[in-house]
Amino acid sequence: TGGAWDNAKKWVEKGQLFIDGVQQPKGSECHKAAVVGDTVGDPLKDTSGPALNIVMKLMAILSLVFADFFVSINHGKGLIDWHS
Repeated sequence: TGGAWDNAKKWVEKGQLFIDGVQQPKGSECHKAAVVGDTVGDPLKDTSGPALNIVMKLMAILSLVFADFFVSINHGKGLIDWHS
């Protein structure tokens, strides 16, 4: 998301945004909206990659550590016996 907002702002600043045939230059309402989106999106761009990497590693480790426990619940059938 952060990268998309950044690209949208750059696109408006290059003068490539036209609405109903009218160019939306730097300083227009569209540009102001793109700047706000870029500001909001910057933290997402900077933090989501590393955060997701940690979450994926944590989930992989937890699934390995607790695999035996999950299988042992109700003789491998889990909490709900779907075959009854």
